Amino acid sequence: MNSEKDRLGDKLHDVEKAREDLFFAQRDRELLEKLRAGSAAAGACPTCGAALESREEAPLRLRVCPAGHGGWIATEDRCALAEAGAAAAFDRACDPALGRR
Repeated sequence: MNSEKDRLGDKLHDVEKAREDLFFAQRDRELLEKLRAGSAAAGACPTCGAALESREEAPLRLRVCPAGHGGWIATEDRCALAEAGAAAAFDRACDPALGRR
């Protein structure tokens, strides 16, 4: 009988943990969707809120924060980053000292 109580308590704990996990997973999905909709659609830096500048560094098209908080590439340009020259172009475009000409 004593071991039966322990198993029931363990099951109740597992159910509570599962419900908690579902709640936080849903909340995380909602927060991520809100971030994606807000920052990406507005073309603003997620760190400082400044408008992103468009830059062309062959072979990439980038959107870069003018304060140097980072750069974003178009979805179709992701494969180009694998090339050595493209990685250097990304670095040049994102570094405020190197990217401004």
